[in-house]
Amino acid sequence: MKKLLAFLCLISAITHAQNRKIPADTTVLTSHSVTIKGINLSYTATTGTQPVWNGNGEPIASLFYTYYQRSNVKNKDNRPLIISFNGGPGSASVWMHIAYTGPKILNIDKEGYPIQPYGVKDNPNSILDIADIVYVNPVNTGYSRMLPNKEGKLPERETFFGINADIKYLAEWINTFITRNNRWKSPKYIIGESYGGTRVMGLANELQSSQWMYLNGVILVSPADYKLYSTSQPIYSTLNLPYFTAAAWYQKALPNELQQQDLLDILPEVEDYTINTLMPAIAKGGFISNNEKQEVAQKMSYYSGLSKTAILQNNLDVPTSFFWKELLRNKTGHTIGRLDSRYLGIDKREAGDSPDYSPELTSWMHSFTPAINYYIKKHLNFKTDIKYNMFGNVHPWDRRNDNTRDQLRQAMAVNPYLKVLIQSGYYDGATTYFGAKYTMWQIDPSGKMKDRFTFKGYRSGHMMYLRQEDLVTANDDLRTFIKNSLSNGKSAKY
Repeated sequence: MKKLLAFLCLISAITHAQNRKIPADTTVLTSHSVTIKGINLSYTATTGTQPVWNGNGEPIASLFYTYYQRSNVKNKDNRPLIISFNGGPGSASVWMHIAYTGPKILNIDKEGYPIQPYGVKDNPNSILDIADIVYVNPVNTGYSRMLPNKEGKLPERETFFGINADIKYLAEWINTFITRNNRWKSPKYIIGESYGGTRVMGLANELQSSQWMYLNGVILVSPADYKLYSTSQPIYSTLNLPYFTAAAWYQKALPNELQQQDLLDILPEVEDYTINTLMPAIAKGGFISNNEKQEVAQKMSYYSGLSKTAILQNNLDVPTSFFWKELLRNKTGHTIGRLDSRYLGIDKREAGDSPDYSPELTSWMHSFTPAINYYIKKHLNFKTDIKYNMFGNVHPWDRRNDNTRDQLRQAMAVNPYLKVLIQSGYYDGATTYFGAKYTMWQIDPSGKMKDRFTFKGYRSGHMMYLRQEDLVTANDDLRTFIKNSLSNGKSAKY
């Protein structure tokens, strides 16, 4: 009996170990239906992995993906394909997958807060009615992993974990995917959220210049632009003021004169002040006159809900982390969220310069983690013992030689078809809406392509689609953008 038990334990251990191996190249196909915009449509979901190869044709990584195709489409040649990424870097492609564009969304309330039982439901706003979608998980996110060679050695981390390395291997992977699925003739779009915005700005040029794959559209959702964040230049902190106004308005922390107005009536005034007054003032640094410094601090206080004293103590350069801690310190004592300042947190001490944690992110992990693990196994029938990495280990991340902003400009210049849509939430304090506008203004200094950019703002945060009203509007904005960026027989020329 002991020998039999030992044998069974050995078999169980071997099976378990096999289940935990990285599946380099596998797919599972399931069929489903969903009602979108009042129309019932059938679709298939292909869930699986596809390798990344090195220059010798050896697999060095396996990327997990989910590919949705509307069924019974007579002509795939004209059917748009959306290639979707999230950010981090190090984030799985989970957020937009089961909360924004996909055919299923997680169970949350109308404002985006977790509710039980966890799980998913149909998404009547998904863009699957007009486009097929593939959600790609970069290395170490989701079920994507590096693969060892014959000697058991993993590839160098520098192959994957950096701005330019990430762009290069993902462009190769996309080429393989498009070829395998015979989608070369389809209109193609890439969408990236947060750091995914940096990723797809660079991918646009890499796909066109190195893979000869031309795009119809690039969509940046709450984009992160490290040309702003990595400079340590106080002048760029001025771009936070319109966000401060929006967050303070939502939390009812503005003076009555502003609080009684609608948010969208206030923001243009604050944006104008930011560019034409605050930015030149901060550019003067310590050589600004005392009178001007006092006047600017007073106006910043008026627009931000912060005290004039706190602003002067920060020399007009107010860190966002301080704002999240300070705004409600003397009112309710709550902190406000970084990625979505509608969310409130409770710190151990009201004193301090930054919050203890991000209340919005913990809320999202609360609802997304069980939902994606349940959905993949129960609905998509993909079984594995590998841990699903909501956030994976991709650090250190090489941020050197970030030319992604100019790479998008180059991609647009050589491709008259290519248009850009930017979507941002007004209450996002990490990748602010006005920072996204500033990035949009800087991509093409010539101004010759400005009519090919579209900006859309929403009354929510980083993941604007978590709010029911914005889920509807943002998906409709995607539909409009896709329809307006199709060639419709027009030649690609200036």
